[in-house]
Amino acid sequence: MSLRQRTVHLTISGKVQGVFFRASAKEKADALGINGWVKNTREGNVEILAGGNEDKMKQFIQWCHQGPRGAFVQKVTVKEVEEWDSDGFSVVG
Repeated sequence: MSLRQRTVHLTISGKVQGVFFRASAKEKADALGINGWVKNTREGNVEILAGGNEDKMKQFIQWCHQGPRGAFVQKVTVKEVEEWDSDGFSVVG
């Protein structure tokens, strides 16, 4: 198990609003011990900033490619970003 920390900015596009994507992402992040936030964008996407253990982050990113039941994910853009301190995971905006 890797102890290396990883922080990413994700943009998820497709049918990702109105399908409880944000609430489900928070549930998944909480279960994996990932910190950060999730929000809807005006363009109809979901945006996530998440950080945590590299192994857990791989699981979270993999989940984002599918999302919750009812979602249709067309594309997930993953950008590595500087590590930052955050406590917990929240739904914003």
